[in-house]
Amino acid sequence: MLTPEELRVLAVLLEKEATTPDQYPLTMSALVAGVNQTSNRTPVVAWTPAQVDEQVRALRARKLLRVVHASSGGRAERFRHVAHEVWGLTAGELAVLAVLVLRGPQTVNELTTRTERYHGLDDLGGVEGVLHRLRNRYAEPYVTRLERAPGQREERWAHLLAGEVLNGPELPGAVAPAVGGPRSGGAGGERIVALEAEVAALRDELAGLRDEFARFRSELA
Repeated sequence: MLTPEELRVLAVLLEKEATTPDQYPLTMSALVAGVNQTSNRTPVVAWTPAQVDEQVRALRARKLLRVVHASSGGRAERFRHVAHEVWGLTAGELAVLAVLVLRGPQTVNELTTRTERYHGLDDLGGVEGVLHRLRNRYAEPYVTRLERAPGQREERWAHLLAGEVLNGPELPGAVAPAVGGPRSGGAGGERIVALEAEVAALRDELAGLRDEFARFRSELA
């Protein structure tokens, strides 16, 4: 069983591997930006690099994350998950779990729509087949189906990676707003932190492109 904070970081790695493979494994700046991303996230958070690094170390201790050390001429360490090795799950199963972690409980239709951008989601039976396999695993289930709440037309599914979920007014499986307590500055401050992380990730990407261009020039010389 993982903490919600560990799951947030792990799910970002799962998502980015499938949706932006050219930028994967992720630098710390890119990982922070993914955690604090304002789209495809429920809730939106504003974690500092130190808070993300704490979860990275916890995931490494659980053997779910590995560090890709910078090669000669590289600028930063990068991080990748190994959940597929540890849990023995397919790309489609990991995609569904990532969406459930990052977006909270979802209907089958919502999951179908939100996993379309994940490369490699070609599991037999589609999303419904994935959900039933994740629920019926012989050791312990990874997901559960929630009863319809008043006013809801469809049943929702939730992950069980952080333990049992409650089917009440609070969003089951939601991640705490920040590791180590609330952040000061309100929504405006959180938005600034998220934007700063995104800018840092873009700077890392630009630095990588400059390195590649420099190597290309040296090869032509």
